[in-house]
Amino acid sequence: MRPMDLRRSVVVVTGAARGIGLATAEAFAAAGATVHAGDLDDSLDVTSRESFAHFVDNVLVDSGRIDILVNNAGVMPLGPFLDEPDEISRTTLDVNVWGLINGMRLVLPGMIARGNGHVVNVASMAGRVPFPGMAVYNASKYAAVGLTAAVRRELEGTGVTISAVLPSAVRTSLSSGVRLGGLLPTVDPSDVAAAVLRSCHTRRPELAVPRWLAGWKLLDAVVPSAMMTRALRLAGDDRGLTADPAARADYAERVAAFARSRARR
Repeated sequence: MRPMDLRRSVVVVTGAARGIGLATAEAFAAAGATVHAGDLDDSLDVTSRESFAHFVDNVLVDSGRIDILVNNAGVMPLGPFLDEPDEISRTTLDVNVWGLINGMRLVLPGMIARGNGHVVNVASMAGRVPFPGMAVYNASKYAAVGLTAAVRRELEGTGVTISAVLPSAVRTSLSSGVRLGGLLPTVDPSDVAAAVLRSCHTRRPELAVPRWLAGWKLLDAVVPSAMMTRALRLAGDDRGLTADPAARADYAERVAAFARSRARR
């Protein structure tokens, strides 16, 4: 597949008000792309097909097409699985999985008709590695990785590709209150943005951030599970259970407020 020409591309980035989405939108703009940044703050609710469709329609009116879609919007509640309220779990699955489904079903037909396009689904290494304290988030990211791979297969020969970007822990509000560093790698939003843009050139199925984590699948396949579990414990994989509630309060309330608003519909 030929690389996407970013200087001539119309790009949509969801969840672009902050963090990875903001860094990605800025990186595309710096590369010369026409960028349309959407976020819940701007009335783009990716869990609503109607809201997403309205946003896409406005982009098409303004720019005529969408060449690259970055499904970045996501939420990451933390805490014990049995303590997580159902509405928070549903919101996690709806944003992190249905947000991708809605975006792809709305944008892919136009790309296929033109015979060219690229979608980037921002997943997570939590789509490969199970972490205590983020079970439903894990489920959503495993789903995102599988969804990306399966739809990519369906699109073979159309000129349209889909990549999954899998960051490790990222310094954003999603990880507020979580102890970062140590043996678990931590990256910046700009690192993830760079991988998103790199996927537009390589069109590879998956890109891990940092890159050396790409070997995780092989490592997981050959290392005995008991040994892998011990290694993850030593690396502090239970940080989702030990996050500081006070430091995380603002982010947790934002997610809870969105979940409440959805419950009232």
